[in-house]
Amino acid sequence: MQSMTGYGRGRACQDGREMVIELKSVNHRYLDLSFRLPKNLGFVEDTLRTALQKSQVNRGHVDVFVTYTNTREDARTLEVDEALLGSFRQAVQKAGGLLSIFRDATVGEALSLSGALSVSQADEDAEAVKALAVDAIQQAIAALVDMRTLEGDNLRADLRGHLSVVAQLREQIAERAPTVPQEYRKRLETRLKEWQVDDVDPQRIAQEVAIMADRCAIDEEISRLGSHIAQFEEILSNESQPGKKLDFLLQEMNREVNTIGSKASDAQIAKAVVDAKCTLEKLREQVQNVA
Repeated sequence: MQSMTGYGRGRACQDGREMVIELKSVNHRYLDLSFRLPKNLGFVEDTLRTALQKSQVNRGHVDVFVTYTNTREDARTLEVDEALLGSFRQAVQKAGGLLSIFRDATVGEALSLSGALSVSQADEDAEAVKALAVDAIQQAIAALVDMRTLEGDNLRADLRGHLSVVAQLREQIAERAPTVPQEYRKRLETRLKEWQVDDVDPQRIAQEVAIMADRCAIDEEISRLGSHIAQFEEILSNESQPGKKLDFLLQEMNREVNTIGSKASDAQIAKAVVDAKCTLEKLREQVQNVA
């Protein structure tokens, strides 16, 4: 199981070229990729995207940062603006004629003119750069997956702790539920005595208790909640990418707990329901970070 939070870095060097790729991932419903790379390397984006889509990184927003340097002699070229230098020479000669000073400008003076020289990046060898990118991205992915897996192990332990609390609260509710109709009958009989009502048909009391018991019956909800808890644990133990399934199960568990709270007319069960909802909310927050 992986968390969606992590960091990975890869570095590849060959023949004067160096590429460093950093990956930073955070929570997201799907795999969302964002690239930050030099303008002249736009052609490697598809290569990096494909590598990530085929990797174990299946969910999360991933920022991809690419740093590239090329120290080869053919990496840059100097270009001379011939038109600008020609105009400069003509201007020098004209100024010399006006001032009766006849001296040509030196090469150094000419080249110091702004814009006379420009440095341009030579076209990159696309295949060589793509090979470098594949090497660097694979290293970065491996490091990212390792960190996400380690964080996932910690998340699994935390989720199991919260799930255990929900299971205990369910047991408390299951033990308490059968006693609720009995206590209702005792309270009803006590009130009738306080009101000095002696001629009440016992059958009528039994009928009222049966109606109340049927209205407050939560056996099915307790059973389904137990099933969801068992499924949650099984998915935690056996699946490598359980995030979406766990999120769905939590919705169902919340539904059952809410129904129990609305049907059970008992203070102890109501307290257990509140505690269960608080714990389920903690589970939901953690599951949002599970890939």
